[in-house]
Amino acid sequence: MPSLRMMPKVMTLTDAAAARVASLIAQKPGVKALKIGIKKGGCAGMEYTMTWADEIGKFDEIIEDKGAVVLIDPAAMMYLLGTEMDYKIDKFSSQFVFNNPNQTSACGCGESVNLEPATPPGLSPVDP
Repeated sequence: MPSLRMMPKVMTLTDAAAARVASLIAQKPGVKALKIGIKKGGCAGMEYTMTWADEIGKFDEIIEDKGAVVLIDPAAMMYLLGTEMDYKIDKFSSQFVFNNPNQTSACGCGESVNLEPATPPGLSPVDP
């Protein structure tokens, strides 16, 4: 019988992030989840994307936590592995913040990041 290997969660949500996502989804009829992805752009090379999803894609990773439903775009999974999503409020702004162990740098304005794909436990990086 093959053994099952536990895979780490692609992303976790803080209590603040889960509460904010759940609150926003509740205000949007027909929306099932918040979908997180990445795209090329910005001065550091990549940007996080957030869109409303009215359906769950076949290969989307589903994160259900504290009433929030977040989907991870399949193309972003290796870049987001181990990430914690938080929601911060300060005097002048409120925003989702990604604490991503795969982030190697960020631009000065904070709009874009440089991400390296994660290496899952038990695998070693492949040399080109």
